[in-house]
Amino acid sequence: MLRFLSLRLASSLFALLIITLIVFLLSHLSGSPVDALLPDDASQEQIDAFVRDWGLDKPLWRQYLTFLGNALQGDFGTSLKWPGEDAMGFVLDRMPATLNLGGLAILISVVIALPLGVAAAVYKSSPIDSGAQIFALLGQSMPNFWLGIILIWVFSVWLGWLPTSGMGTIAHAVLPAIAIAWFQISALARLTRSAMLEVLDAEYIKLARVKGVPEWKVVWKHALRNAAVVPLTYFGILAASILTGSVVIETVYSWPGMGWVAIEAIRGRDFPVVQAVIIAYAVIYMISTLVVDLLYVLVDPRIRHG
Repeated sequence: MLRFLSLRLASSLFALLIITLIVFLLSHLSGSPVDALLPDDASQEQIDAFVRDWGLDKPLWRQYLTFLGNALQGDFGTSLKWPGEDAMGFVLDRMPATLNLGGLAILISVVIALPLGVAAAVYKSSPIDSGAQIFALLGQSMPNFWLGIILIWVFSVWLGWLPTSGMGTIAHAVLPAIAIAWFQISALARLTRSAMLEVLDAEYIKLARVKGVPEWKVVWKHALRNAAVVPLTYFGILAASILTGSVVIETVYSWPGMGWVAIEAIRGRDFPVVQAVIIAYAVIYMISTLVVDLLYVLVDPRIRHG
């Protein structure tokens, strides 16, 4: 088990190193940082000072090592769009808003998708199964930004039940969380249904029924636990994609999280903040996959016992 977790941790750190290299190279491939970060009327003294401070007069590999060392300390420079703000500090200040919204979306996804997938498998070829598959098809066909706009029109403009944008109460988070979670509900429900159908035909499930085990116990304890490995594989992608995929939805709902910061930084050509956002999202993704690996150990005894 320790070997399994050690390998996963090492691979995550290696992937993070590759991401820092890609971010560094993209910042140079997009053009000269001098042209991108300094105003057109900058004096030669300002240009020389900028080149010296950023180490642009050094070889590229030295620049990357400097960038990597600063990144390990969380130092990505000062924001250009928000003067005086530390780039990573500004992103971390907005992280709780994104985590709160993403956490609510994950909760909605799991609470709806698992029972829906289990019910569709248990009542195969019934109206419940057909309804679940239609719901999944619609959820995976609609872009989340379009769904977000429709939700605003129906529940905010037409019915007046929920606010259109901003952040304040739980009511402000309901519509953006649903818009983010809808696609994930559909995908997770379909995976749960497929896994449950395979497990429900297993011999040990038939044996449990023959022995008189209550049907609810057969389904929710014996079948779901063994089928959980498949949706659990997707759960890491689900958690990461919900958090990183909130960029568009946060913009639609003016939710002041990391996604909103990313869009505003791109519009303002604020490269330090953009780099900080990318690294922050990468770390979130790595942590979510590591959590899933830990859950593997709890669910699958083959990993737990080596």
